[in-house]
Amino acid sequence: MAFHDHLRLAWRQSNSMLCVGLDPDPARLPPAVHGSLFEFCRTIVDATADLVCAFKPQVAYFAAAGAEADLERLCHHIRDHHPGVLLVLDAKRGDLGSTAEHYAREAFDRYAAHAVTVNPYLGGDSVAPFLQHPHGGAFVLCRTSNPGSGDFQSLVADGRPLYQHVASRVADEWQAIGDCGLVVGATYPAELATVRALAGDLPLLVPGIGAQGGDIAATVANGRDSSGYGMVVNSSRAILYASSDADFAEAARIEAQRTRDALRAR
Repeated sequence: MAFHDHLRLAWRQSNSMLCVGLDPDPARLPPAVHGSLFEFCRTIVDATADLVCAFKPQVAYFAAAGAEADLERLCHHIRDHHPGVLLVLDAKRGDLGSTAEHYAREAFDRYAAHAVTVNPYLGGDSVAPFLQHPHGGAFVLCRTSNPGSGDFQSLVADGRPLYQHVASRVADEWQAIGDCGLVVGATYPAELATVRALAGDLPLLVPGIGAQGGDIAATVANGRDSSGYGMVVNSSRAILYASSDADFAEAARIEAQRTRDALRAR
């Protein structure tokens, strides 16, 4: 099933635009998981799967701990046990030629992701292997949620900011190669509205609510598409670390449900 088709199905089945980001910090794991990144994330996944449209594991947290095998196991657990949920690999890849092809194989063949985050800075040929792969699609970085994102993304070229050029290129050209979406932070609601206008009904991956402080009402008002969905709204730390005790999974579920309901209510 194509990435866009899978996402539309996930929105309808869950009636949710919430994505739980899986960013396991070994220093913050509850004692109950005995230091296992897989067990921590698997428990969170199983506790929240019916509340979300997507899960987004972050490669760096696993790689820094030498736990790529845990990431691989986690991704296949999500695919096997929660097949209706979109699996987004947060890797922010972007490289040349055959290297990009290997990154695409890593994302879609090894980790079985439905979509992967990619960096457009090297241009269309660096993104094409992700779009042309038969088993996945790409969320392209556009206007990211971090404070320094404007250093380059807001620079004006040919009369408009660089992030707007990215949005237009993805919507007008790259989408014809393969399924695309855009990454736009909830911390910049005005820019989110601009990207939605430029991108039509392309899906938006929206980080920045929860611990980063993005406003849910403004996010939904500015980012939803013509169907009333259109977004994969990510929350990581607020859900993962809702409790550091033995009740961490129950606390994560409560926070996920609160966030999902807040997104629905707008």
